[in-house]
Amino acid sequence: MQEVYEFLKKCGTYYLATVDGDQPRVRPFGTVDIFEDKLYIQTGKAKDVSKQIQKNPKVEICGFAEGQWVRVAGELVRDDRVEAKKHMLDAYPSLQGMYSAEDDNTEVLYFKNAVATFASFGGEPKVVKF
Repeated sequence: MQEVYEFLKKCGTYYLATVDGDQPRVRPFGTVDIFEDKLYIQTGKAKDVSKQIQKNPKVEICGFAEGQWVRVAGELVRDDRVEAKKHMLDAYPSLQGMYSAEDDNTEVLYFKNAVATFASFGGEPKVVKF
């Protein structure tokens, strides 16, 4: 999981895919955090992406850097604890103007049953489960 975290940080931007009915939806994300040995991302509950995750928590993210990419498939679980939100926002101070650990909109979610696959054009894929 640490390797996945470090790679996503190196990417800066990664892409999150959700399902909206029978339509895939993909959008850029940039937040990633490790809290209590779980990999977290962050969004706002008012956004469509949050509503899609609550209907179907199975998601996949993909990031690319330096000729290599990672795909992480798994389920996202909402964590409404202030401590989890604060940890994320402390890691991303630029978000503190839009989000607060105490508001009802800030949403942090952690991966459950995740499978990360690292790949490149020239090597064998590497699979990490967490």
